[in-house]
Amino acid sequence: MQKLSMEQLQRPDVETFKKQEKTPIVLVLDNVRSMHNVGSAFRTADGFAIEKIYLCGITGTPPHREIEKTALGATQSIAWEYAKDTKDALQKLKDEQFKILAIEQAADSVLLNDFKQDSKQKYALVFGNEVHGVDEEVMKMVDACIEIPQFGTKHSFNVSVTIGIVLWDFILNRNFR
Repeated sequence: MQKLSMEQLQRPDVETFKKQEKTPIVLVLDNVRSMHNVGSAFRTADGFAIEKIYLCGITGTPPHREIEKTALGATQSIAWEYAKDTKDALQKLKDEQFKILAIEQAADSVLLNDFKQDSKQKYALVFGNEVHGVDEEVMKMVDACIEIPQFGTKHSFNVSVTIGIVLWDFILNRNFR
């Protein structure tokens, strides 16, 4: 077994990436406090070629050295926008025909593996604060809620891990690419 070189991976440069077709998913980070988690969100978004990230409330924004530490340059390739209030970002996305999905443990949530995706639908996935989750006022605006099944003693995954799990499931089950 031999690792592939950068040339063998044939990754696009940033300008080519910006022009290529994107996965019709937007991430919404609702008051995510850790800059490392924000950077990880950018890097994962780049890996799955998603459309955009909304950074809301107290969520940090580029340029920031702690974001760049984990983003590894993905802040240059992924479109992003800041919204002071997450509800404003969600209203804009609703107006653009996105279906809003909170990733949260809530009454009537659907397990990720049971969620039926519509391949023609654009989705905005809302990820909440590391301690408090998705804000209660934001929860009132979502169309549905997805929960990741868990089997251990902890009540949640780290938000950056959650983003990776959910995006992979969407890519795997939607036939986007």
